[in-house]
Amino acid sequence: MNDTVSTNESQGQETITKAGKYLTFILAGEEYGIAILKVKEIIGMMPVTPVPKAPSFVKGVINLRGKVIPIMDLRLKFGMEPLDYNERTCIIVVEVTTAEAGVTMGLIVDSVSEVLNIRAEDIQETPTFGAQIDTDYILGIAKMDGKVKILLDIDKVLSLRELHDMEKAA
Repeated sequence: MNDTVSTNESQGQETITKAGKYLTFILAGEEYGIAILKVKEIIGMMPVTPVPKAPSFVKGVINLRGKVIPIMDLRLKFGMEPLDYNERTCIIVVEVTTAEAGVTMGLIVDSVSEVLNIRAEDIQETPTFGAQIDTDYILGIAKMDGKVKILLDIDKVLSLRELHDMEKAA
């Protein structure tokens, strides 16, 4: 992703260009995107070992080539109806960056679509839904070919507390 940050010294304002390559995927019929630089790999569904007392959206952990990583169902995290997994369901392995360190985790999605190069002029700011709805995890809304894609800031999808809980699960 070409995240360029320029600072206007006199006003202290920061401008971020969100243009770049995004892996797009489907959840409940809607298309979402994650910056391709955050994606480590895409794997098919595999057996997930449940972790006691984990939040409902944390499905458990998997052993990925000797490394134990926590797995989160993005549908459940976003409050969507659960869906039975099928041959199109997959896990997107991502690197989430916190102030302390990077955390590798898997995101269960309905299906993966494609990698798109999204231009800055195709991305609009996240609309304001009022104080009751947290949209910090949405980078912006991409409009392409008459369709809307919600671009996620994967580093902000989980709160710091949730990230620590997922680290403990692994």
